[in-house]
Amino acid sequence: LRERTREFQRRMTPAEACLWAAIRGRRLDGLKFRRQQVIGGYIADFYCNETRLVIEVDGPIHDKQYEYDRVREEAIELHGLCIIRFTNDQVLNHLPDVLTTIVNAARNP
Repeated sequence: LRERTREFQRRMTPAEACLWAAIRGRRLDGLKFRRQQVIGGYIADFYCNETRLVIEVDGPIHDKQYEYDRVREEAIELHGLCIIRFTNDQVLNHLPDVLTTIVNAARNP
């Protein structure tokens, strides 16, 4: 799993790279995010430990793997975490709205 995490970090999608550029290094409201965090045997795209928030960026593949995503989400939520999902389109074309949603979710659990 650790090797897959490293591979995912090296091969981020354009939407993941865009979001990472906006949230890394406490750039978003002072929140510290990690990318490709292992949680409950799954790899979350982004994770903020202090707010227990997981951010997922979904590409077209997620349209075809609904059941897998549901099981994965339940496993992550068992750890007391909140998950918010965005599509690639939302991140790439509406980034300010995405960032506002993240801050609101982090500050108002």
